[in-house]
Amino acid sequence: MTKDLKVIVAGGGRVGFQTAELLADRGHDVTIIEQRTDIVEQIADEWVATVIEGDATNPDIIEQAGVEDADAIAALTGVTGLNLAVCMAAKELSPGIRTVARIERSAGESYTRFVDAVVFPERAGARLAANEIVGSDVQTLSDVTGALDIMLIRVHEESPAAGKRLADVRFPSGALVVSDADGERIAGSDTTLTAGKRYVVAVEPAVADEVMNLMRG
Repeated sequence: MTKDLKVIVAGGGRVGFQTAELLADRGHDVTIIEQRTDIVEQIADEWVATVIEGDATNPDIIEQAGVEDADAIAALTGVTGLNLAVCMAAKELSPGIRTVARIERSAGESYTRFVDAVVFPERAGARLAANEIVGSDVQTLSDVTGALDIMLIRVHEESPAAGKRLADVRFPSGALVVSDADGERIAGSDTTLTAGKRYVVAVEPAVADEVMNLMRG
């Protein structure tokens, strides 16, 4: 993002509010639409964004939030169907707007035909929890497509890959070592996997165990 954006967030609950807070911290202009009066009052007390009380599926409310001038709308309530309805209404009112919907993980990527992007905040929360549980030697940094993980993995001194060049390690198809030690540069065939150092690796779930065995032993 190279400019401040005007963003509408539908749903002022935990996910919506924290997203609005992050966007506001980055200098973007955020408007939250929230139906519950008590939550509206809480957001107003925090004063991180303009707050409109009302039903985000109501076109009049979306227009009141400034959809015609907005760069993006993120529907982040806990109800998938409602989020899709908000995004589709916003797209109808402002065809150029970017739409982002929070959906249930089980719904997969099939909803991307209706919105520009989908998010799974529960998955992000679980990823953070898993990272904290296992410590710093293996961390999942992000989901790229929902099926591909970007991981930060420390090479164990007794692992099969320790001390070897990438050209000499047979990583499975579906795995790619992205960075050299500690993420300083892009990895190449002459990159050495040094014990104790960490490397950014893109991994398909089907080969995650095999990659772990190579790098962790």
